[in-house]
Amino acid sequence: MSDAIKHECGISLIRLLKPLEYYQEKYGTAFYGVNKMYLMMEKQHNRGQDGAGFASIKLDMKPGERYMSRVRSAQQQPIQDIFAQINQRINTTLAENPGHDEDVAWQKKNIPYIGELLMGHVRYGTFGKNSIESVHPFLRQNNWMHRNLIVAGNFNMTNVDELFGNLVELGQHPKEMADTVTVMEKIGHFLDDAVAKLYKQIKKEGFNKREASPLIAERLNVAKILKKASKNWDGGYTMGGLLGHGDAFVMRDPAGIRPAYYYKDDEVVVVASERPVIQTVFNVKFEEVKELDPGHAVIVKKNGSVSLKEILEPTERKACSFERIYFSRGSDKEIYQERKKLGKLVFPQILESINHDLKNTVFSYIPNTAETSFFGMVKEAQNYLNLKKEEQILALGSDISRENLHKILSVRPRIEKVAIKDAKLRTFITQDSSRDDLVAHVYDISYGSVKENDNLVIIDDSIVRGTTLKRSILKILDRLSPKKIIVVSSAPQIRYPDCYGIDMAKLEDFVAFKAAQALHEEHGTTHKIEEIYKKCLAQTTSKDKDVVNYVKEFYAPFTPDQISKKIAEILSPEGINAEVDIIYQTVESLHEACPKNLGDWYFTGDYPTPGGNRVVNRAFINFFEGKNERAY
Repeated sequence: MSDAIKHECGISLIRLLKPLEYYQEKYGTAFYGVNKMYLMMEKQHNRGQDGAGFASIKLDMKPGERYMSRVRSAQQQPIQDIFAQINQRINTTLAENPGHDEDVAWQKKNIPYIGELLMGHVRYGTFGKNSIESVHPFLRQNNWMHRNLIVAGNFNMTNVDELFGNLVELGQHPKEMADTVTVMEKIGHFLDDAVAKLYKQIKKEGFNKREASPLIAERLNVAKILKKASKNWDGGYTMGGLLGHGDAFVMRDPAGIRPAYYYKDDEVVVVASERPVIQTVFNVKFEEVKELDPGHAVIVKKNGSVSLKEILEPTERKACSFERIYFSRGSDKEIYQERKKLGKLVFPQILESINHDLKNTVFSYIPNTAETSFFGMVKEAQNYLNLKKEEQILALGSDISRENLHKILSVRPRIEKVAIKDAKLRTFITQDSSRDDLVAHVYDISYGSVKENDNLVIIDDSIVRGTTLKRSILKILDRLSPKKIIVVSSAPQIRYPDCYGIDMAKLEDFVAFKAAQALHEEHGTTHKIEEIYKKCLAQTTSKDKDVVNYVKEFYAPFTPDQISKKIAEILSPEGINAEVDIIYQTVESLHEACPKNLGDWYFTGDYPTPGGNRVVNRAFINFFEGKNERAY
């Protein structure tokens, strides 16, 4: 409601296990894999709309025949742009060479993008870099087929400086200090090393250079390469890779921060960032799609064999809870139930805020992604009313009448679609005075949906910055003349920056941080802010494993309720008539609702990797020193 949160990436990988002729015969097209990849990327466009990329590899091509293809786009609709380019190329080639519509062998040889191994990627640009150079997949080329590497991922590394330094120590000269480049070059270095060692070994066995090539492909140990490359990685990641000769892998970080799911049958191996994507595109059941374990990789060899390998020892599972609250599509069976439970568990706080007056309370939600938690909230309201009705009916005893019964049973939660976003409206004016007026009209309201002096409860996924809430939504809702507006967040207070792929990097952007700062000023404890700054500063030369998150001390003097009340004050626009209350989910209830995704560092400051503590302290240093820059 208040602000959209950008999430970095979604990945898709497809390995066709049969010859392309098989798919032509069974499904009527040799472009079966390309079609499925289009669907998988579209079903994950919620994970990134700033850029998209596609890469494919053809198996067993002859020297001189093109076997790798890649296309990327940073256009306004990048997925559509990519596949428009692919389709145009396919259609043009077939039109220029009539008679080959059913000739799969000719198509494979002459048309790019058709292949047995495909990878897709969608992204948001969390660093403001939306140029084509920032779009995955990334390609590391070599004249040796085995040394060609294509990488795409959903990741962010906290220790890019260290990884960059490691590459320099290896004698490399990376073109830029970015985690995508450093990760790819690290994998590429150990891939080169493994291929060179295998070649020497095979040569000693008496094979010539040409005979060595298929043997290298057969013996290449992808898991060993990944173990060496990822040894010092600190971050959250799901990393996908294709090797030129046809091996493929998808690897997940040891804490399971970023998600990954896979499915296999006798026709395909599929990996994606979200389970329902695979279920929908390949029409398979929930139970058939497996979650990739933290620290593990699914590896598909050129010969089609599939294995699951532990690459890094799993740590305590800290899967990102924001995946469940907001990022992943709610069509996942588990996520749907979890979001409903988030709405249910926050209801007791709502009941207290409205003084148990359900008769004069209207329930609604903004935006559409909050709809599922809204259902859970309303269902709990219905359960509460049913208990009350039972008590009232039993209390009537023998005095029960149809009129009394009808009066009791007619009471139910009042549900309305109060606000509708105007998707056509664009705030194109940059001057603050003019822009604020436009922002205030981003939502339309349903006049008459709320009676004068009603309570109005609006549920949202999360409240991060509160900008749109203050400038637009509360002002618009106040026009309905409610007595009280209760804004409910199904997520707890966001207090700490993320450094694993979510665009929440600066402390001073968070309304919870601003509220705590205001409370320090009111309580005369601003000296503690400088003390925390000095503690953070003293750790800048410490090793990551020794760093402590001192920013927790910034919030420690105040209860969550105190901070919520101050947030309500901060976000209440000048001149608003209704009383404003802000309710946040508790961390305990979040864990109860999402028991498998306990990653909560943005709420609690308990980072799953050592690099997180360094990042949060750096963010506090930047805040104190007035530096408007990211902490990683």
